[in-house]
Amino acid sequence: MLTYDSSSHILVAGNPVSSCPVPNAKILIVDDEPVNIKVVSRLLRIEGYQDFVSTSDSREALGLLRGENPDLLLLDLMMPHVSGIDILRTIKRSPELQHTPVIILTASTDHQTRVDALRSGANDFLNKPIDANELSPRVGNLLTLKRYQDRLRDYSQELEEAVNLRTAELEASRRDLLHCLARASEFRDDDTGHHVLRVGRYARLIAEGLGKDATYTDLIEQAAQLHDVGKIGVADAVLKKPGKLTEEEFSIMQSHAALGKRVLQRISPQEEMALRHHTDIGAKVLGTARSPLMDMACRIALTHHERWDGNGYPLGLKGEDIPLEGRITAVADVFDALSTKRCYKEAFPIDKCFNIMANESGTHFDPTVLDAFFAKRREILEVQLRYANES
Repeated sequence: MLTYDSSSHILVAGNPVSSCPVPNAKILIVDDEPVNIKVVSRLLRIEGYQDFVSTSDSREALGLLRGENPDLLLLDLMMPHVSGIDILRTIKRSPELQHTPVIILTASTDHQTRVDALRSGANDFLNKPIDANELSPRVGNLLTLKRYQDRLRDYSQELEEAVNLRTAELEASRRDLLHCLARASEFRDDDTGHHVLRVGRYARLIAEGLGKDATYTDLIEQAAQLHDVGKIGVADAVLKKPGKLTEEEFSIMQSHAALGKRVLQRISPQEEMALRHHTDIGAKVLGTARSPLMDMACRIALTHHERWDGNGYPLGLKGEDIPLEGRITAVADVFDALSTKRCYKEAFPIDKCFNIMANESGTHFDPTVLDAFFAKRREILEVQLRYANES
């Protein structure tokens, strides 16, 4: 049945049926005929909707969409300047707009036009003249769906934030535990424990100088702090001896590299099976997945005393057979040893440290790694000042 709308002086199909599932929703109406905007907004007000934004100039539609962030768009198709299809296509391509539901208001019965609108992102259609019995249910259905989608999006964001927070907490705990392990070994011959921090930072700076990405630089900063964890297994009489080591003592000192690997390395399958028979708890602990950090720390602990010319220990690796992280940590560790006071020596002046290391390029150190170290001289000195040992 057609009824006469005295306010707009046009015929409207059907009788309004009150239904407003989302009364606080914001609705944007875009139609080049102001009278159509007036009719639609009046019918929706009868249903309880109050928040409307509208324009009869299609050129303003996208600006209103972005500025007003409506919950629903009622859009005419046939308009001058910018057509409804063009607006739909822009909405579909826009990440911030593509989730806005759209109802097409059209007098066109052309099948291809409707198909084009659907392919361009339209959610529903209303034929002109507007049927009051269809308008509110269609609007309400899409607004209800939009509300659920918004809730799901908000929940997903909250869940992601919670996961990120928990991940950050776990990462902080892991860093603390690894640093404690590193300091446990260093406290035996370095009361401040700053040596491990400095070596980690130096290694990071060198890796940055070599063009490594953030994942690698973060990893090597943490892993390099564990380079001397094998010192846990070296006797104090050797570790803290102020004078020159005997040949036997030096051999014991050299063993810390292999000991470090054993500390950080996953146990053998045979050892694991033996411990699995011990307790169920042990089985669960041993089932923990291997981490990239521990793998890198293991390689560093084993190879940071290898030399570029093959005369290092414990394996006598040469050149690029030495893992890159081992070559990087070798430079970082030797610089820190030269530039800080030890039980067997005083700290050398910075220029002397750099000169000594430059003379070892191509013999002790990988020339490319050493050049990256030299290029970071200013940052290296900043780290040294920040983490200087207390007198």
